[in-house]
Amino acid sequence: MQFSEQWLRTFVDPQLDSDALGHLLTMAGLEVEEADPAAPAFSGVVVAQIVEAEKHPNADKLKLCKVDAGRGDLLQIVCGAPNAAAGMKVPCATVGAVLPGDFAIKAAKLRGVESFGMLCSARELGLSEDHGGLYALPEDAPIGTDIREYLGLDDTLFTIKLTPNRADCLSLEGVAREVAAVTGAAFRPTEVSPVAPTIDARRAIVLDAPQACPRYCGRILRGVDAKAPTPDWMVRRLARSGIRSISALVDVTNYVMLELGQPLHAFDNARLQGAIHVRFPAEGEQVLLLNEQTVAPAADTLLIADEQRALALAGIMGGEESGVTLETTEIFLESAFFAPDTIAGRARSYGFSSDASHRFERGVDFDLARRALERATRLVLNICGGEAGPVEEAVALEALPPREPVRLRTARARKVLGITLDDAAIQSLLERVHLKVERDGEDFVVTPPSWRFDIEIEVDLVEELARLHGYDNIPAVAPQGSLMMAPSSEHRRPVWDVRHLLAGRGYQEVVNFAFVEEAWERDFCANEDPIRLANPIASQLSVMRSSLIAGLVGNLSTNRKRQIDRVRVFEVARVFQRKADGEPVAGFHQSMRVAGLAAGTALPEQWGERSRAVDFFDVKADVEALFAPRQLSFETLSHPALHPGRAANVLLDGHSVGVVGELHPVWVQRYDLGSAPVVFELELDAALQARMPAYREISRMPAVFRDLALVVGVDVTVARVIDALREVAPEVVKDIALFDVYHGKGIDPDKKSLAFRVLMQDTQRTLEDAEVDAAVAVLVQQAETALGARLRGAGD
Repeated sequence: MQFSEQWLRTFVDPQLDSDALGHLLTMAGLEVEEADPAAPAFSGVVVAQIVEAEKHPNADKLKLCKVDAGRGDLLQIVCGAPNAAAGMKVPCATVGAVLPGDFAIKAAKLRGVESFGMLCSARELGLSEDHGGLYALPEDAPIGTDIREYLGLDDTLFTIKLTPNRADCLSLEGVAREVAAVTGAAFRPTEVSPVAPTIDARRAIVLDAPQACPRYCGRILRGVDAKAPTPDWMVRRLARSGIRSISALVDVTNYVMLELGQPLHAFDNARLQGAIHVRFPAEGEQVLLLNEQTVAPAADTLLIADEQRALALAGIMGGEESGVTLETTEIFLESAFFAPDTIAGRARSYGFSSDASHRFERGVDFDLARRALERATRLVLNICGGEAGPVEEAVALEALPPREPVRLRTARARKVLGITLDDAAIQSLLERVHLKVERDGEDFVVTPPSWRFDIEIEVDLVEELARLHGYDNIPAVAPQGSLMMAPSSEHRRPVWDVRHLLAGRGYQEVVNFAFVEEAWERDFCANEDPIRLANPIASQLSVMRSSLIAGLVGNLSTNRKRQIDRVRVFEVARVFQRKADGEPVAGFHQSMRVAGLAAGTALPEQWGERSRAVDFFDVKADVEALFAPRQLSFETLSHPALHPGRAANVLLDGHSVGVVGELHPVWVQRYDLGSAPVVFELELDAALQARMPAYREISRMPAVFRDLALVVGVDVTVARVIDALREVAPEVVKDIALFDVYHGKGIDPDKKSLAFRVLMQDTQRTLEDAEVDAAVAVLVQQAETALGARLRGAGD
């Protein structure tokens, strides 16, 4: 909403300059978007009268004017404006004046004739784009008066951005009411006295839809002169509010709307037939609007109609067939209250908007209609003349918006605001904005006035207290609170350790949607009944994931399409699974997991290492590093996402904590991945567990190494052999590690040779050969007994 500061100060005049006033409006909740001067800077321009206007002796299109600028002697000024005429009052820039654009006025000779000044058009003063001639001033303009003072050009045009709940500030009186409340300055509302009827001309009003229009006022005015000029002061105020002057009757309705906030409409009374009806449309009914648009109103669009036809869209726009013209001599002036829900969105549904609908759909004061009608009547009679009939009013009191009281707990208000306001201060602040305040024990019971549609709940009143007390006066206090330091256990490490470790091994973290394609759940998890979303954000993101592997495969696919071959990514996130039927609480498991994927070459391309593709054992090493120093074990498994012969179950202390393996060839081909990536998915809680550090003496004695080559069945795993040997290993055996696997000549086809290096060491003394041989014999005996193994001989 745009308005003139000078107009606002006729209602309330706080001792603030324009900048301070703009800041105050913003802090009161009426955000000032722009504050522009009403006119550009210029000086030395006064009101002058052309005494004589004769043809220039040396130019056909110029005139030689004698001008009275209030300085005693007449000024001789050469003027080229076509409308320059004797008796006309116009702005005159005297010698020494500076016009917009730093254009200085000097004495000059034009076609051999001296000129001492310049007569100005509106465009030359920066007041409008009109350059058709001199700016004609009213006949009563005082000669010699500074034009800036006479036209009130030292004005500021404020544009405020209102929230939809503050429709009461869509008027000068509403804004002034807020300024008065915040500053304590005197508020001077528009004085409106009823206009006594002088004729007995009436038109009946029928409310066919009282819930949509519970109040409708109207009166007939006869003998009006629609051609009467709109007063210059009204034209200026309308222009500075962004509204163009049209005609006196239309200008009056616009002016009252800006002044009081009540939209009005004037019908040509001679075109009306019978009573005015406020109703909903009949089937097939059409209305030709003032914007020359013909609409077929929807069934929920309220109409103003007479006995014969629809006249207007109620609260939105009048009709062309009943509108006033310059030939109108008798009008029916309406002022009504329409329920906001009835008007909201209707104008936009027809592809336009109006100032009236903008106000009605937000809520207009339902007690304002008659007052605004009286104000408009007085202005019409003063400007256009005529006689007024009595006011006809139809009202359905039961349908008017109820003013429900709102309870305010003072203790709650102080807690929310964070400041100490005593009860007297609270009551005083609320009464400033015309709220009816009553005490009920420790609480206040507050009843909002008819123009405040935004006071509905307790927090609305707390907001009022904050605005009126002043946001600037509320201290910015740092929050305080007592915090207990959480224990940091060495049995558990933070999740960032896991992230940093994987990043250090060349993985990059990704964050994927928890919603995935249903096909992914079916392919990678064999999940035929995933958890479906009731309202998915996209059709392809319709179910909740039960595994992180699918999302990582999607990341790989995206990179492969962009010619990126080497990819290493990981994600730490939540997966979702239904609880079993027997579990005590229904719902879903939402466990945290860490998953990774490696594809492409094992190492970035370099000269020092031969390029090779990443394999199962590279990723297995990454998984083992994630759990180090704890020891993992692995066993074969069948998983819907993984290659049948290149997948393993990850075991920690005998419990499964995840999987690792190469992606199944079917999915490699289906998702166009080129080569198979290796993936892992682990329970995050297991990865966060840490072994309590324990001191162990470091031996300074020499170590002894022995190699054992054991021939076992091809179905015997290395892990099984190592577990069996460690089970009986003497205390001096510190490590058993595989260093060779052999198939081929000398070994039966159903056998394989596994070579282990055994490290033995004591912390106090050097081991003797007999002790070493005894330890090796124990290991060999265990292998033969538990695994059916034999030592590989020299001939094997």
